[in-house]
Amino acid sequence: MKSLKEKQAKAFEELKKDLGIDNIMDVPSIEKIVINVGTGSRQKKDRFANDYISEQLAIITGQKPSIKEAKSSIAGFKIRQGDKVGQSVTLRGEKMNSFFDKLINIALPRTKDFRGIDTKSIDKMGNLTIGIKEHTIFPETGDEELHKIFGLSITVVTSAKDKTQSEAYLRFLGVPLKKKTN
Repeated sequence: MKSLKEKQAKAFEELKKDLGIDNIMDVPSIEKIVINVGTGSRQKKDRFANDYISEQLAIITGQKPSIKEAKSSIAGFKIRQGDKVGQSVTLRGEKMNSFFDKLINIALPRTKDFRGIDTKSIDKMGNLTIGIKEHTIFPETGDEELHKIFGLSITVVTSAKDKTQSEAYLRFLGVPLKKKTN
């Protein structure tokens, strides 16, 4: 199994024909991975929910998450300005590479009824966003606290110029994208 760095080195040779790339600097690469968890309503029911989610995110990513606060009050959602409503982790460098390998090779195959990621998850800028319902697909999490399951969103930010370039690059890296159905 090749690491992300080894695959990136071979990306130019493989993708230059498909994408029409002449310069090695034009080959897409992964810039960062952002993991977000919303904790708004959970915090009202359990005052230790933020601590638990923060602890689990730190175990999964290897980095302490930053807590996000509400920017304004919204009466319909019973949120006041300054309430803790989410947590976020931004990974770069070696931690990003190891998390990406773990996500593609271990976590996603452990997902129940997983048939691939829809290509609609790639936006026009070439970024891939995946929603995960249960954090327990990661091997670091224990199954002993199954009543405290939370979902998270993972955004893989690439330097691709458009959706087609990003899709070809992500397929090359081994991201399990669904086949095109045209």
